[in-house]
Amino acid sequence: MARENIVAGIDVGTTKVCALIGEVHNDGSLHIIGAGISPSRGLRKGVIVNIEETVDSIQVAVDKAERISGFKIISAHVGIAGNHINSLNNRGIITISHPERVISADDVARAVESARTISIPSNRDIIHVLPRTFMVDGQDGVRNPIGIHGFRLDVETHIVTGGVASIQNLTKCVNRVGVDIDDLVLEPLASSEAVLNEEEKEMGVVLADIGGGTTDIAVFIEGSIWHTCVLPVGGYQLTNDIAIGLRTPFATAEEIKAKHGHAIPSTIDPDEKIDVHSFGSEESQPVLRRHLSEIIQGRVEEILDLIFTEIKRSGYEGLLAAGLVLTGGTSNLRGIETFARDLLQMPVRVGTPKRIYGLTDTVTNPAYATSVGLLLWGIKYGELEGKAIKRRQNVGGVARRFWGWAREILPQ
Repeated sequence: MARENIVAGIDVGTTKVCALIGEVHNDGSLHIIGAGISPSRGLRKGVIVNIEETVDSIQVAVDKAERISGFKIISAHVGIAGNHINSLNNRGIITISHPERVISADDVARAVESARTISIPSNRDIIHVLPRTFMVDGQDGVRNPIGIHGFRLDVETHIVTGGVASIQNLTKCVNRVGVDIDDLVLEPLASSEAVLNEEEKEMGVVLADIGGGTTDIAVFIEGSIWHTCVLPVGGYQLTNDIAIGLRTPFATAEEIKAKHGHAIPSTIDPDEKIDVHSFGSEESQPVLRRHLSEIIQGRVEEILDLIFTEIKRSGYEGLLAAGLVLTGGTSNLRGIETFARDLLQMPVRVGTPKRIYGLTDTVTNPAYATSVGLLLWGIKYGELEGKAIKRRQNVGGVARRFWGWAREILPQ
């Protein structure tokens, strides 16, 4: 296997850091050859609050992935989230100047670049400029304008921005472990590469990645991204409610949630009890499992209500035939799929990473959707040039992302 077929990704989350190294085979399949997971320290709701602790967490995950794979991570695609993320849609417009009036890839690049010229505060920076759809001489719905004759080209784009300080802090932490960043990728976009299929994106779907500290949302319609946002709630709130309600340490509450948690109390035997260690006592106390489920249901309902409120706020609620896809660690909660379907009255499924091979026992879990998605994003939109083992020339972020996208529409 050629070394040029190695790609790496690092997901720096609120509860865990996951570093993956993947090998792309000649048939395009992705084989995970290295995985490193470490508890995340130094983050709160997706935002770095302690540089040293975050660096240590990333270092542990990277070291584990390198030992398993035999490769050294030199650069990687890195996920970014947090409540500093904002998004908007903007249009770029250009005229076709050359005599034949045939739209070229350079014209498309100019149109996308023109959409980038928006006014944003000095404390914010652009992370993504993603083409949604094109219009040629007033004709909308054009997917691939290259080769079409026209005088004017419009492009509708989805632009994602983030706080400069948050971006710089994440970049600093990753660089301090000796890893360059190929691209910062909004986490729900990465997760969508791992768990959504093209038909869902075409018909209209909402992805909700419920992580430890945040819930990351992405709306896809007609095959393109239309809306993204990050909500500052996640699995941490469920665990915290359990810790308070049962008066137990946070670590114990997390274990109880994973082992005995359920989103629908009515499905639990009213007499079933579980043993819970409370503060100040070495002996466990019996607690009704249905009571645990009632605590969990209240918070899950709140998170789902916030997701639905965001869907309505986006204005696209009537265009989502494929419904809602839940992923992230909290989507492992028993009963959450059925509860969400009944509450929101729309199709709901739990999405797990697909199209991967190798160390699948480690990462075929909704909790690793972003981690796997970062590798798939790197393969689809990046420049596959041995990212895990050698340095590359620094290419402008906007140009690199455009040409990665362009490879998806250019004729072969």
